[in-house]
Amino acid sequence: MLRLIVRLGPSVGPCRPGVLSACGRLRTTPPCHPRELHSRGLCQARTLSHSDHFYYGVTSKALSLPGLKQSSSFRLNKRFYTLPPHQKVELPALSPTMQTGTIARWEKKEGEKINEGDLIAEVETDKATVGFEMLEECYLAKILVPEGTRDVPIGAIICITVDSADAIPAFKDFTLDKLAASAPSPAAAVPPPPPPPASTAPPQAPGSSYPPHMKVLLPALSPTMTMGTVQRWEKKVGEKLGDGDLLAEIETDKAIIGFEVQEEGYLAKIMIPEGTRDVPLGTPLCIIVEKESDIQAFADYVETAVTAPPPLAAPAPTPQVPPPAPAPVFTPATPAPPAAPRAGRVFASPLAKKLAAEKGIDLAQVSGSGPDGRVTKKDIESFVPAKAVPPPPAATPVAPSAAPVPPPAPAPAPAVAAIPTGTFTDIPISNIRRVIAQRLMQSKQTIPHYYLSVDVNMDQILELRKELNKELKPENIKLSVNDFIIKASALACLKVPEANSSWMDTVIRQNHVVDVSVAVSTPNGLITPIVFNAHIKGLASICKDVSSLAAKARESKLQPHEFQGGTFTISNLGMFGIKNFSAIINPPQACILAVGGSERRLLPADNEKGFDVANMMSVTLSCDHRVVDGAVGAQWLAEFRKFLEKPVTMLL
Repeated sequence: MLRLIVRLGPSVGPCRPGVLSACGRLRTTPPCHPRELHSRGLCQARTLSHSDHFYYGVTSKALSLPGLKQSSSFRLNKRFYTLPPHQKVELPALSPTMQTGTIARWEKKEGEKINEGDLIAEVETDKATVGFEMLEECYLAKILVPEGTRDVPIGAIICITVDSADAIPAFKDFTLDKLAASAPSPAAAVPPPPPPPASTAPPQAPGSSYPPHMKVLLPALSPTMTMGTVQRWEKKVGEKLGDGDLLAEIETDKAIIGFEVQEEGYLAKIMIPEGTRDVPLGTPLCIIVEKESDIQAFADYVETAVTAPPPLAAPAPTPQVPPPAPAPVFTPATPAPPAAPRAGRVFASPLAKKLAAEKGIDLAQVSGSGPDGRVTKKDIESFVPAKAVPPPPAATPVAPSAAPVPPPAPAPAPAVAAIPTGTFTDIPISNIRRVIAQRLMQSKQTIPHYYLSVDVNMDQILELRKELNKELKPENIKLSVNDFIIKASALACLKVPEANSSWMDTVIRQNHVVDVSVAVSTPNGLITPIVFNAHIKGLASICKDVSSLAAKARESKLQPHEFQGGTFTISNLGMFGIKNFSAIINPPQACILAVGGSERRLLPADNEKGFDVANMMSVTLSCDHRVVDGAVGAQWLAEFRKFLEKPVTMLL
């Protein structure tokens, strides 16, 4: 069983006191002993993983920080209505991507006692069904969100707990409406800030004294884009811009996309030079003006943020004349003692505890690098026990009249072998390569892959391809084996629509059209342009589409709609001499076909020789087991092989 400890901080500030929240820990909270975390109201959430269920635990107490003054804008432990002491339990974020949750089932009823570690509810998140535990004893006074309530936002109060059973009747008729009515108004909770001094003039926004102009901001050129790289500026400062002119090329997380101008004008200033990486969305890229005469006004323009005036400097203290220093007395330096072991409970992963026990390491002496100092496997492996500090030698007293004893010369540091130059090259990671890595890792970690392989006799396809290429020679069209594979895959998807589906978390979307994504290798990384409606296109049309898309991909000129989407993917490495391989599914698609090269093999036959020589090709279908069962995947491969071994059936 895997046990994961996660700490949560209490809700502080304008929100209601005593509410459990996933807010961060107070910055003003001084370091304290782990036992004091409960008495000071800091919360803990515990996760237990078993099968496909996860269990979280939350504990809270009234927050009382020593030395922290209460003010009208920062309230702690202040009640706004006459109710017994209680805690309001909020719905926390039980997964990194969770925004809402569903109360699947309450494990405790109103009035029941909750012991430490008891499961009080099961919450369905965007990832799994998570058990919600309490880590301290209390009583469930009121359930505010009933079972089956869907899309409960993070931070919503789901129940109320009390420390004493005598306080339960006070919450019998308590509702969320009463909770909202009893909350103080924001105006009363937070007083208006004092007016600024009259002598302080507000800072002026940059650009207010410049001629009329337009700042061009970096837009989101793909749905998942968060930043971009300015690869190249197609226009120079001072050049005229026409409607539809290419202004710059931006590298997104998907491809390199041309950025066009929508209005006429003149490029007055380039604020982000070529090659600038990781430019956030909304960053000003350049300035465009309507009149050519206004260009010169922006020659020295610098984009600056409006900042508050600096605080007044404190008056310098009066310098004091230091007293004459006594004669120096040499004292040998004492090395710093080793770090004291941590007191109280030490949080560590199960694997870290196991490794520490095997190596005889005291976890209290290990400095954890995980959340809130949690000791991980990496900390145990890199831990070096502190050496004992030898007692300092007795210092020889020196008379004040004696000359100061010079310190001993430091021992020469051991020579460190320099890394030889030219042994490696660090290649910067492009945005495309970073996203490819993230998506492939996500696919392998979250999608249950399984693989089915089959050999296909390609003799009839090769003969038909030879005949058709003779007919298409005047049109300068040359069909490839991959064109037949795309067509056969699209028709097989119509026969077995389960393979032409997508996993959408809450539903399985079965597509009625077949848009085949074709993997293309480019200098920047792998990209999958799409052959739309491949099931109704002819071989010549598919050949033209693939040739055009592959050329655009290698020149980084694909538009977002040409590579985003798709319902089925084909990856062909046969031209590189690969016999067979297994491809990684491109989510949210359910299948990807890995195509190897064809080779001549001997097959048993009823003839005089007893064998035939045939061109056989190996293909492997990677399937998402959440969408496509093994028998369904085998059925798809059978239809695919039938279309290739008897290509005339593609006409039916």
